[in-house]
Amino acid sequence: MPKTLRLILGDQLNAQHSWFDEKDSSVTYLMLELMQETDYVAHHIQKVVAFFLSMRNFAQHLKTQGHTVNYVKLDQEDNSQDLEKMIQGKVKEHHFEQFEYQLPDEYRLDTQLKSICKNLSIPCRSVDSEHFLTEREYVKDFFHGKKTYLMESFYRQMRKDFTILMDGKEPLHGKWNFDHENRAALKDKRLLRKPKTHPKPVSDVVKMLTEANVKTIGKIDEEEFTWPCSREESLEVLDHFCTQLLVHFGDYQDALTTWDPFLFHSRLSFAMNTKMLSPLEVVQKVEAYWKEHQDTIAISQAEGFIRQIIGWREYMRGIYWAKMPEFAELNFFNHQRKLPDWFWTGDTKMKCLSHSIGQSLDLAYAHHIQRLMVIGNFALLAGIHPDEVDQWYLGVYIDAIEWVEITNTRGMSQFADGGIVGTKPYVSSANYIHKMGNYCSHCAYSSSKKVGEGACPFNSLYWHFYNRNREKLENNPRIGMAYRTLDKLKNKEELINQAEEYLKNLNAL
Repeated sequence: MPKTLRLILGDQLNAQHSWFDEKDSSVTYLMLELMQETDYVAHHIQKVVAFFLSMRNFAQHLKTQGHTVNYVKLDQEDNSQDLEKMIQGKVKEHHFEQFEYQLPDEYRLDTQLKSICKNLSIPCRSVDSEHFLTEREYVKDFFHGKKTYLMESFYRQMRKDFTILMDGKEPLHGKWNFDHENRAALKDKRLLRKPKTHPKPVSDVVKMLTEANVKTIGKIDEEEFTWPCSREESLEVLDHFCTQLLVHFGDYQDALTTWDPFLFHSRLSFAMNTKMLSPLEVVQKVEAYWKEHQDTIAISQAEGFIRQIIGWREYMRGIYWAKMPEFAELNFFNHQRKLPDWFWTGDTKMKCLSHSIGQSLDLAYAHHIQRLMVIGNFALLAGIHPDEVDQWYLGVYIDAIEWVEITNTRGMSQFADGGIVGTKPYVSSANYIHKMGNYCSHCAYSSSKKVGEGACPFNSLYWHFYNRNREKLENNPRIGMAYRTLDKLKNKEELINQAEEYLKNLNAL
C-alpha cells in the first residue's frame, strides 16, 4: 500500500470501521482539533469538551491497537487552524503518496474536503463511514417519483431489510407502530431511575478552550463531566438503558416533567452521532434484551425506541442528503423575528420554556418533546426566523450535528420546508403541554386562560399562527379542523389582539 494519510473527523470515532481491521505501517491517521469546528456556531461548552475528549480517547485507543496516529490539539504551536493547510503540510512533511477520508455527514465538510482534494498533488480517495444502515442517496431513491416523503414507509422497509421486530414478512405482534401507546404523562416519580454516568475531570480541556478564546454557551462541571466519551462508556450506558429504562421508555417518551431531565431516555444520541456506537448494534441489543424479557417489557417500549433510530434518525439523514444545500435556505412562512433574549438565559415566566431552556443550558440536553413541542412550538408560533432557530439548536445540544439538527428544526419543528419532513406543522396550545406534564402547575401564566392578564401565551399565539397562515395551510387535509374551530370562535378578535401584544413584547414574557 502506498504511504497513506487518512483523516478522521470528530464525529467519525468508529472503532469497528474496516480501516482498523489491520495494522499497516504505511498508514497514518490524522485527527485535528480546529477552531473552524468550534466557531461556526456558538456551541455549548459541554459539547465542545465532549467532542475533544472523545476524539482524544479514540486516538489513544487506535494507538494501543498499534496504529500510527498524528493527533493535533487545539493549542499546539504547529496547529494553523486551517484544515487544508494542515493536510497539505502533513503530506509535504512526511511525503505521503495518497490521501483518504471517510465521507463526512455535513454538507459543509463534504464540500470542503472535495475542494481540498482538488488541490492536493497526490491521489485522493473517499470511503463510507460504515455507520448508517443506508447509503446517502437511499431515501432520495426510495421516494423517487413521489410528491411527498413518508417516514412510515421508509421505517417499514428498514424493519424488513434488517429483520428487526419481524415475524417472517410481517411485524411482530401484527403491528408496525405502537405510537398511540407512547404518549403517557408521568404520574409516579418512584418509577424514575438514576442515569448511568461516568464522572471525570475536564478542567484541562476547559482551560485550553478559555485560553484560546473559544466562545461557548451553557454551563459545565469541570470536576465531574458525566457524558460517555469512549466506546466502553457508551456500551455501559446502552446496557443501563436496557436493564433499567427500556421497561418504561415507550410509555413516557413524550412526558414533560420538572422531576427529572432524562426520564427513561437512553442518553445515547451523542455516542451514536459521534459513531462510538452504531445504530444497528444499539437496535439489535435492545431487540434482543426485549425478547429475553417479554414477560416484563411490552413490545411498545422496544418498538418506540427502535423507531426513533432506524425510523426517524436514519430517515432524517436521508432527507438531509436528498435536499441539501437548498434545504438550509427554506423559510415557508417567511418568519423574520429574532429569538427572545431569554433563549440564552432561560429567564422567562413561562415555566415550560424556562425549565426546558434552562435544562438545555445546564446539561446540553433536552428530550425530543421538550425540543419539539415546547421550545420549537413556541419558536414557530412566535414567527422566529428558522436561521435563528437552527443556530440555537445546533449550538446548545451535545448531539447536534447539522445532518440531524437541521432536518428536525427547519423541517419537523419549524415546518420551514413546507412539508418535506412532516405533513403538518407541530404546533399546540397550552392544552398539550398541560396534558403531558406538570409544567403548568408551576407557571406564572394560566394554561386554561386564553386572554387577559395571566393568559398563557401559547393559547393566543396558537390561533394567531393559524390565522396569519391561512392561505398556506387551510387546504392541508390534516388541519382542516383547526380552521373550522377558528371560524367558530366568538372571541377570535380578542385572541388575535392578545397574541399581537405578546409578539410585540417577546422579551418580557
